[in-house]
Amino acid sequence: MTESANAQQIEYWNGPVGERWASRPGDIDRNLTRLTAALMAFAAPKPGERVLDLGCGAGTTALMLAHAVAPGGTVTGIDISAPMLQTARRRAEDAGVPVEFIEADASAHPFAPRYDLAMSRFGVMFFADPAAAFANIRGAFRPGGRLAFVTWRPFPENVWACAPYRAAEHLLPQQPAPDPFAPGPFAFADPDRVKGILTRSGFRDVKIEKLDTTLNMGPTPEHAAKEALMVGPLAKAAFDLPDDQRAKIQKVVEERVKEFATPEGITPPAACWLVGARA
Repeated sequence: MTESANAQQIEYWNGPVGERWASRPGDIDRNLTRLTAALMAFAAPKPGERVLDLGCGAGTTALMLAHAVAPGGTVTGIDISAPMLQTARRRAEDAGVPVEFIEADASAHPFAPRYDLAMSRFGVMFFADPAAAFANIRGAFRPGGRLAFVTWRPFPENVWACAPYRAAEHLLPQQPAPDPFAPGPFAFADPDRVKGILTRSGFRDVKIEKLDTTLNMGPTPEHAAKEALMVGPLAKAAFDLPDDQRAKIQKVVEERVKEFATPEGITPPAACWLVGARA
């Protein structure tokens, strides 16, 4: 696979979307707090290990991994988004945590076989050719190395995304019928497909576990509605709409998410797979 195979994703995550995500790592981290904790426990990084963070984004998981593998371990974060990597490098420097960050496409990067663990928080569903991408990633492992990642289950099960979208659907432009296997957040919703991809890529001992949890979309319905217009399918569908139309969407989403209010904030259900394998 060449870098150009994922050219569309590279352009996407280096444009306004990547810049938007890079500017607000705190919101993303809050949204994904419980998912991140579950992934870290599932991946079980150990002191002294060499770890690769696939699709590391703004660096949150890379920093967490660096603390987990200390003393003696190392962490490398790889991502295609220059804006998010700029944020990641700044955060690592501010924290005094030694993490190496690489701007590259993990599906084509010439990895040396040096890692004990590769982990990803929602960073592996965007490959144009996922089997070829994972075959390339497998070359990054030392013998017996571990792969661990979290990915979304089907869209209707992910109320955090589905409920705002359905509430605002009548205000959105007509959307094309989705290709369930096209690169995107729900491309790995089918666990049998995921297992087949990993097996064809040369991984073994594939295990897939359900994770039912919640997202924290902020303290108020207004904040949660703004989040829905920043992250997820609604954000993509409404991206180019004029401000007055987006304001209407925000109002209907605010009403819809009120039922998910808890003392912690607006916390709708989230449905994921935790996926593990060995190289």
